[in-house]
Amino acid sequence: MDADSALDDSYFDHCPWDFGSRASPAQRDAQTAHQKRLTDDGASIGPRCFVSPAAGVFADTLRLGENSYIAGHAYVTGEITTGSDCTVNPYATVRGRIVLGDGVRIGAHSSLLGFNHGFGPDLPVHRQPLTSKGITVGDDVWIGSNVVVLDGVTIGDHCVVGAGAVVTKDLPPWSVAAGNPARRLRDRRDTGPARRGPAESGDGLGEQIARFADRARAQAADLLARAWDADAGRYRDRPGAPLTVRAHCDAVEIADLLLGSPPPQLSAAGHAERLRALQDPAEGMVPELAADGGPGVLPARAADGWIDDGAAEYHVLSVGYALELLGSRFAHPVRPVERTTAGGLVARLESLPWRTRAWTAGAWVDCWATGAHHNLGLGAAAGEPGALEALFGWLSTRVDPWTGMWGAASSPAEGRLQLVNGHYRLTRGSFAQFGIQLPYPERVVDTVLDHGADPRWFAAGRQNACNVLDVAHPLWLVGRRSDHRAAEVRAWAGQQLTHALGQWRDGTGFGFGPPGEGGSGPGREPGLQGTEMWLAIVWLLADLVGVADRLGYRPRGVHRPEAARSPAPGPPGQPVLVDKTL
Repeated sequence: MDADSALDDSYFDHCPWDFGSRASPAQRDAQTAHQKRLTDDGASIGPRCFVSPAAGVFADTLRLGENSYIAGHAYVTGEITTGSDCTVNPYATVRGRIVLGDGVRIGAHSSLLGFNHGFGPDLPVHRQPLTSKGITVGDDVWIGSNVVVLDGVTIGDHCVVGAGAVVTKDLPPWSVAAGNPARRLRDRRDTGPARRGPAESGDGLGEQIARFADRARAQAADLLARAWDADAGRYRDRPGAPLTVRAHCDAVEIADLLLGSPPPQLSAAGHAERLRALQDPAEGMVPELAADGGPGVLPARAADGWIDDGAAEYHVLSVGYALELLGSRFAHPVRPVERTTAGGLVARLESLPWRTRAWTAGAWVDCWATGAHHNLGLGAAAGEPGALEALFGWLSTRVDPWTGMWGAASSPAEGRLQLVNGHYRLTRGSFAQFGIQLPYPERVVDTVLDHGADPRWFAAGRQNACNVLDVAHPLWLVGRRSDHRAAEVRAWAGQQLTHALGQWRDGTGFGFGPPGEGGSGPGREPGLQGTEMWLAIVWLLADLVGVADRLGYRPRGVHRPEAARSPAPGPPGQPVLVDKTL
């Protein structure tokens, strides 16, 4: 199309950068008249600007620098000031108090929201007051498509914000940021080969994990078939191991990660039917299988009504999430959770062995809170009124502000092993699962990194899946809020990721690793449990170093990064804090 060809007005609504060179005299006159209407209402518009008549521009203050444009279907309100050469592309939203420097590009469908809305409990939401801290964007900034920038944020000069990011905190100059919430991935000036990180290195971790993922996917079906016992119609962790409930759940998770489908031995409905049939209808918990592979039997209730059985407690997680991956749910509510009172919950929490076995205490919280999640999904009760609130209230008032943990600080025999591993189990089921921000995130990083340097658990050849997961998850979780010691976090994750990738065994998958405390865990032999756990760990580690996109999968079950339930109750007197990306 030549420069003299007639272009429909809608073309410039969507391609306003061509207006200066390709608009007809009549279109220029119409644009001049449109800008005059805006300036008559108080706007200030520099030379060589374009404001689409199809944009909703209802600003209290509009100062548009020269060579800038607002494209069609953009929505602009509030107090807007831009420098020169700024662009607001189609369907973007710019509202509140917004100040843009020179050369700012705002991608299509992005939103800069320079205001906020109250949500206190004293008034209905529609009567809550508005507040506005404003958004400031420096010079030479590219904000990609579908980005959201929240009130109070400053984006420094020369930043690039990747498509789909949610920017919740300030970005320093020269940042390249992405993610939800957005985090700084690198310095924009770091382009030379000597300064590349693992994500950019041609033969670095990004390439390694892409090759690993292709290899794992190609072997996934055979790996699952190896563990299937056709006579019993159930799975073993590996040939020769007992038939277990967890093995079936691990198979469902592995197939979801690597194949994007149920394990090929049964249909989704067939897998779900077998798992649902294992739930005890009276108690709503799933006992371990009997020796012949048939349904097991739960022990009697404890005095407070709880079922104290480690396997059944973990099955609340593994079976419940496997059913969700299969498009199903438990057949019955988890009854011990359903009948919990607030007082009974607090009494149980107080009785847990926080100072001697923090992992055991955290695992109980994980089970109870996950049972609450599944019950809510069934429309059943998450305890009697006030129980769920009591859980978060108790946890929020018992956390140690010096460590960000619950339980004893350390012991000579184990160091911080119980403390950190208990923290993972506790927060997985409560804060992470319900999308509530963790308290004292910087102290969590300090404690977890200190533990991650302990050679008893993390020297080469001594890692097991539990110990690495229990460090990687909290680092990932609090890393969504804080850049505290970010370089050390990436270095630790990169080191562990390199080790993990080398542990895959063709045709059999991952082994859990050396036995953990007390000889727990299935050991070094590759099987379903080790494979399921390490696949999730690899994703967490890869995301910490910025290369998870090369894997082509994202955990959706027990080890999912996103919150499973929203909204969640906050601690007493505190607002609800929900982050669906945890």
